[in-house]
Amino acid sequence: MSQMRETPILRRRNTHPPYDIVLNILARLPAKSLMRFRCVSKSLDSSIKSHDFISTHLNINKNHDNGYVIHMGSNPSSPPSNRPVCTVALDRTFDRISEFVVPFDFPFKHAGIVGSCNGLLCFSNCYKFIYLWNPSIRKFKKLPHTCLGQLNNVIIGFAYDSENNDYKVVRISYSPLSILEIEVYTLSLDSWRRVGFNLTIDVVFCSELPAPLVNGALHWMARIEGEETELIMAFDVNSEKFAILALPDGFTNVNIFQRCLASFKGKLAFITCACNEQFGFPCQYSVWVMNEYGVAESWNKLSVILTPFERVACCLAFTEYGSLLLCCLNKRFESRGSRFVLVDTETLHEKEDPIQHPSHVTTFMESLILLDGANVASY
Repeated sequence: MSQMRETPILRRRNTHPPYDIVLNILARLPAKSLMRFRCVSKSLDSSIKSHDFISTHLNINKNHDNGYVIHMGSNPSSPPSNRPVCTVALDRTFDRISEFVVPFDFPFKHAGIVGSCNGLLCFSNCYKFIYLWNPSIRKFKKLPHTCLGQLNNVIIGFAYDSENNDYKVVRISYSPLSILEIEVYTLSLDSWRRVGFNLTIDVVFCSELPAPLVNGALHWMARIEGEETELIMAFDVNSEKFAILALPDGFTNVNIFQRCLASFKGKLAFITCACNEQFGFPCQYSVWVMNEYGVAESWNKLSVILTPFERVACCLAFTEYGSLLLCCLNKRFESRGSRFVLVDTETLHEKEDPIQHPSHVTTFMESLILLDGANVASY
């Protein structure tokens, strides 16, 4: 009689994928979904908040950037008790994607967007009260008070320091009766410190929001004290040194009533608006692009746009993908009753009323920046 064979005991196989593969999959999810996954376990929460995961998620989002902007009315008409609303929209069309209510209060109602880097927004009110805010993860922080003491005429900029993987706010205070003072806030240190001015000329800055970040430097229009000479001041956020960039050779001040700087597809752009004597075309916009950063001879006039409007138009924004946002003013140069036009500088296609109020406009993307930060508030 043959012996009965014993039935082998089936071993339970581990059907769970390796943890690093799980994290790689999670890094491709929207920030809102990842905030929910933090509740699954302590280990997953710790991994999502880690510096490496935040950087991986950011790099993946950068590679799939669809071209978003965020804008907020520069003079909202809502009651003081109501906080302003920021609208996320497509860069080329300004079609609305979503809205975020600003989660903090300023001592005064008016506030502006200083800039945006990797989904982290910087807000300022009279350049004294400054906040960093990531609406994708519903977190913000208020920056400490200035280390300069008395603030006079102030300009401000927000930038990403690529060499140190850090974020900086630059604040410059100046007046005709005092020396120029500079301070830099570093997010990783959560503090301000003074920075010296490395140039020997006296300059007067022209405040613009937001100051474009190109080639690791913030840029402002400026002029030499006591002269009419205009130039571009560039502040390298890595070395924390200033440099002077020349304006295009073909640029002339004749009939120019507006000039501004912007970032266009990663390059520095210079936009001017001139009064045109040709009947029916009161405004002529010229867009210059610096093809090789720091080389004055590389300025190239990208396009000239004639605005066939009955009223004067002023530029509110020039987006990364080449959309020119114009505010058409009435004869008394008032914004009340004005209309807005979005012009694609490549196709010259025009879109009427993409926004409702004069606005601060900057780029936007989803990220987890500020998730691992100190002294951060949630809402």
